[in-house]
Amino acid sequence: MIEENNATVDIRAINEKIEKESAFVDLLVMEMNKVIVGQKNMIERLLIGLLGNGHILLEGVPGLAKTLAINTLSKAVQGSFSRVQFTPDLLPADVVGTMIYNIKENDFSIKKGPIFANFVLADEINRAPAKVQSALLEAMQERQITIGDTTFKLDEPFLVMATQNPVEQEGTYPLPEAQVDRFMLKVVIDYPKIDQEQLIMRQNLSGGFDKVNPVISLDQINSARSAVKEVYMDEKIEKYILDIIFATRYPEKYNLPDLKNLISFGASPRGSINLAMAAKCYAFIKRRGYVIPEDVRAVVMDVLRHRIGITYEAEAENITSEDIINKIVNEVEVP
Repeated sequence: MIEENNATVDIRAINEKIEKESAFVDLLVMEMNKVIVGQKNMIERLLIGLLGNGHILLEGVPGLAKTLAINTLSKAVQGSFSRVQFTPDLLPADVVGTMIYNIKENDFSIKKGPIFANFVLADEINRAPAKVQSALLEAMQERQITIGDTTFKLDEPFLVMATQNPVEQEGTYPLPEAQVDRFMLKVVIDYPKIDQEQLIMRQNLSGGFDKVNPVISLDQINSARSAVKEVYMDEKIEKYILDIIFATRYPEKYNLPDLKNLISFGASPRGSINLAMAAKCYAFIKRRGYVIPEDVRAVVMDVLRHRIGITYEAEAENITSEDIINKIVNEVEVP
């Protein structure tokens, strides 16, 4: 029992509830592992996005199973899946839908776009102009779409996974900071290990992928989302999260004066909300009813790497936002 704000929190009861609610996690991961080899980090981050009602920006070279991962997740969760390949000639109507004139009925009817799905893959999001990006990002933020004068609520859960290729920059439209901030996590994917790649090669050549079966319903996901909110977060952990966020804005107050000239802007309040939410989701995935500092440290890189602006000085010294986060996490006192 813990006393908090004059209310008693029963940690044991919360723990038991979370253990019961999170029983599907292992099942879901096992189902995804039938097709996805390795990439444990990416699968965990997808689950955090799903449970935390957030969206994910994936960065990695082509061929690292980014598309396959979200497609597999949608099959395992009995959800609808759609994929939009972003190209320079894409129009907002190609994503959200449009009004079509029906000659028979002498009236306009609405044709919904691919955004009307539970899982939406925005492939190579940085290939499309800002107009299309903003149409998608409005749906992500408001969870609704307006076509003509009709507004539609999007189905829950609604998860957007956008991918971008860090190699080719010709003919791309980099996402503006304000739009990148809408993504709960930015996950950078690396190559698989040699033994994992051997398995990938064998499976592909033999065509030996197992069929992915639906193991959880959308209702169960929505119920798990409510349970995540009940995961207990102590005031000390809240203070720890705020210290990390504030150290990105005022590093000199946290004994990091050398970072002052390397950061052009720090994380927004969206950063602290998402860091707290992602830590709760991580605790849930680990089947725990309370957040510990390790949960925060596990997700801090993916939550903050796209929320910190670096100066020209940092670029000249080859210092990335990840280096800055590492310095901050190593300096800020752990509760």
